[in-house]
Amino acid sequence: MYPEKLNIKAWAEEDRPREKLLSKGKGALSDAELIAILISSGSRNETAVELSKRILSSIENDLNKLGKLSISDLKQFKGIGEAKAISIVAALELGRRRKDTDGEEKKAINSSKDAYNTVIDVLSDLPHEEFWVLYLNRKNCVIKRNNISKGGVAGTVADAKIIFKEAINQLASSIILCHNHPSGNLQPSQADIQLTKKLKETGLVMDVPVIDHIIVGDGKYFSFADEGLI
Repeated sequence: MYPEKLNIKAWAEEDRPREKLLSKGKGALSDAELIAILISSGSRNETAVELSKRILSSIENDLNKLGKLSISDLKQFKGIGEAKAISIVAALELGRRRKDTDGEEKKAINSSKDAYNTVIDVLSDLPHEEFWVLYLNRKNCVIKRNNISKGGVAGTVADAKIIFKEAINQLASSIILCHNHPSGNLQPSQADIQLTKKLKETGLVMDVPVIDHIIVGDGKYFSFADEGLI
């Protein structure tokens, strides 16, 4: 998208990592862009984002592997000195500690109401549709909730490949589908029903069952499981 040696300051303002975070939120940034903010600068031959992409590429874009790299390991990359390596290690350690803390507070999803309460903060009062997935462990506790897509007023796309790739990455035992209807009409569309059927069938093949699909709108919700549609 950009010439190889173009400085980040010459990028469009909305594409610079810091400015992008301020204007679009942290969720809009790629892993490489978040790391670029940590290391602040690249070198004469590559931007901070390009350097971050090179680091991630060396560990197959696996953040778990990145977390296992030592300061010495990180310093092997040209452009990463001790200070930058320490920033990366410290940030990943904070993330690990936060995850450990969250794990102590996780509650099991035992009903559609529990699932609704888990996504109400991200799906309520939106002017557009968004599709989220809750990934659960064997105890029905949420391992991760993931925003799969954002769409328009009338719909959004949910890619089965993306949904189940993350399920495999998280070693999820089951998943719950969630999306909102900005209109407030909780009744599932024919497209909602067909998508749920498709994902349920895929889940059975992948041994990651889809146990519910929650539609959120105007402070209420519709559960496919409660209505016997899944």
